Amino acid sequence: MKAFPSSRARPVACAMGSTVCSVMYSAICSVMAGLAVSLASHAASSPAPAAPAAATAARVAAPASTPTDVASRSAEAGSTNTSTRLPSLRDALEAAWQRSVAARESEGRRQRAQAEGEVAKSSWAGPPALEISHRNDRLQGHAGQRELEVGVSVPLWLPGQRAATARTAQATSEQAQAAEQAERLHLGAEVREAAWLLSALTADVAQAAAHTLALHQLAEDVERRVRAGDLARADALAAQAEHLAAQAQQAETGLRLQAAQARWTLLTGLAAAPDLGLDLPGTASAGARERAELLLEQHPQWVLAQHTSTLARQRLELLRLSNREAPELSLGLRQDTPGRGASSQGSLGVALRLPLATPARNRPLQVQASSELALAEKQAQRLRERLESEWAQARAALLAEEARLQAETERAHLLRQRAVLIDKSFRAGETPLPDLLRALHAAAQADGAVARQTAAKGLALARLQQALGLLP
Repeated sequence: MKAFPSSRARPVACAMGSTVCSVMYSAICSVMAGLAVSLASHAASSPAPAAPAAATAARVAAPASTPTDVASRSAEAGSTNTSTRLPSLRDALEAAWQRSVAARESEGRRQRAQAEGEVAKSSWAGPPALEISHRNDRLQGHAGQRELEVGVSVPLWLPGQRAATARTAQATSEQAQAAEQAERLHLGAEVREAAWLLSALTADVAQAAAHTLALHQLAEDVERRVRAGDLARADALAAQAEHLAAQAQQAETGLRLQAAQARWTLLTGLAAAPDLGLDLPGTASAGARERAELLLEQHPQWVLAQHTSTLARQRLELLRLSNREAPELSLGLRQDTPGRGASSQGSLGVALRLPLATPARNRPLQVQASSELALAEKQAQRLRERLESEWAQARAALLAEEARLQAETERAHLLRQRAVLIDKSFRAGETPLPDLLRALHAAAQADGAVARQTAAKGLALARLQQALGLLP
């Protein structure tokens, strides 16, 4: 299988933000620094190829700078070239929202709420009606009798009905806005999950590239020592086999990264991964119970539940005030002609049509509105319990991920020390090459685990923010 060139690992790793770059860079530097010690020792134990081995060790150890230096160089590059600034999670969420179906649904809800508000501003309870009637005796006596009547009928608001309609329209508008924020929060969860998955896979690619490069340098050094007669040919074959296995693992990791990148682009429409560091500052105290209680009161889903209950309550009140059909006021002009030769007579008529309230009409509507109100209040109560439970679970998960990260960091440090000791034993001829290869592999895997666990901690923190209802 063809190996990925090392020059491709750098652009992939640098595609993330400053936080992710620091995570991946620390993993790469730790592996390369440990391997540099091994290669320098191998070079010292081989008289003939000492100069090439020393040059190799110098090349491996050259990138060993701190993540702070990397962040400083990234900041300087960003200040000189603002066009290459990585998008934040907020930018990614906005891009995903513009592409989502929920955005179109939210726009439709806002327009319907606006239309209901226009109804409450009308002076009439409904559209007026025009009435025209004409009668004559042409089919009877044909004496020339005629009657023409033109009138207008207007539905009237019941007492308090117009104000209740306005309050209901306002509640509908507020409920539509709250529903949009809840939809944004739901989409934000998808964006956060996709972004941190991309971060973890990018760290895996960087670790795989560093491990492949380290094994390549080791295989070359072993080959030189075989030619010098210090090691057996079997050791060179073993080193080459480990290098090929690392290449295969790097190719598999690269495919997973490409799949995650494709899903990210499909979700947000963005080609670049976000700067996840912008989503982390100021959230360390977000798990405190006092702050959590305050944030849960502003949680978009809780706010939506409250507005849904308010809307159901306003609809029930509107139904109570609309216990009958709208009265109708009619105003008409009437012209009568008694017969041929007689003068016509005009009159003005006013009529009021007042429908009666009946239980057959009102009872089913009242039961339905009362049921909707009771259901909305019960859902709000259960939602508050669920939000508090999700917050507790997310807080516990974050604490667990922090403990795991500390354990993985200590484990990686111990395995790097072990690799150094086995390298010294290998130079002294007391340990075979397979043991050194296994030690270097374990150290590289531990460094990769630290990078992945750092991403897992970031995801746990993002989930805690999600549980508290905080948008990116």
